[in-house]
Amino acid sequence: MLPTPDSIREHIEKGLACEKVTVVGDGAHFEALIVSEAFEGKRLIARHQLVYAALGDRMREEIHALSMKTLTPAEYANQGK
Repeated sequence: MLPTPDSIREHIEKGLACEKVTVVGDGAHFEALIVSEAFEGKRLIARHQLVYAALGDRMREEIHALSMKTLTPAEYANQGK
């Protein structure tokens, strides 16, 4: 069974405290916007590792391409300013 944007969003939300998660995709390629205080003070790679940990084995077995935008709440609030 192919992963859906909703199933990916749910797994991220279960494994990582988030203020906002949106996922779009076609079953093979996905894009996610993830806003979490857990990203505060972390570099991009550490932020992505937190998301990969939340997804667990799904990242290796089900999800083949996931592009992520990982922001703190402050970074999200300041977008477009």
